[in-house]
Amino acid sequence: MVLKIINATEARVGTNILIEGKPHTVKKIDISRTGKHGHAKCRIEAVGIITGQKKVFVIPGHDKFEIPLVNKRKGQVLSVGEKVSIMDLENFETIEIACPEEIKRELEANCNVEYWDIEGKKIIRRKL
Repeated sequence: MVLKIINATEARVGTNILIEGKPHTVKKIDISRTGKHGHAKCRIEAVGIITGQKKVFVIPGHDKFEIPLVNKRKGQVLSVGEKVSIMDLENFETIEIACPEEIKRELEANCNVEYWDIEGKKIIRRKL
């Protein structure tokens, strides 16, 4: 579900946007205003929220971006294995989530984590 649509010139550092259907966070944006009849160009550097891959591209300023719905939630770790099993602290739902190795090393049973639900894809962001 898309939250809203913005022009490329309205994007700011820290804005979450969808690029080719994947959620990214804007890390740097340069807007060049051209002459009398030209259009503004935006050079955007973004990092994938889920993949962590960097993407750099230049687009016209009037192009549109979709803003994804990012739901930040808290959960309690039940078990750590191949996937991490967590229980949501608001609705007590149990979820199995794949987790990056650097975060998985910090986790143990009964610790709290912050996880994000981005367009139906859930990822663990940090230990609380």
